[in-house]
Amino acid sequence: MKKLKERWDIESNWRLTVVFIVFAVTGSTSAKFAGPVTDLIGIHEEMGLYIYWPIRLLVIFPVYQVLLVSFGWLFGEFEFFWNFEKKMLKLMGLSFLVSE
Repeated sequence: MKKLKERWDIESNWRLTVVFIVFAVTGSTSAKFAGPVTDLIGIHEEMGLYIYWPIRLLVIFPVYQVLLVSFGWLFGEFEFFWNFEKKMLKLMGLSFLVSE
């Protein structure tokens, strides 16, 4: 925990707990949203393993990004998650999606 707190520049255990809660809620919520969204766009499991799951993952990705910052804001950690988001997108070569 100490290394993670240093890496993320978090001083209190309470703040680290809030960050973990935001990650958990975001992951669960985005996975839950992916099903209805894929149904809405006409993608169903019957289409096959190699079509359905890659598309579902592509749907989950942007939903997760938006939810992460949104839940971060709700839990009072917008700045942490906005910086986290920018770093993640930069590492993926998608930094053009966010302006500095």
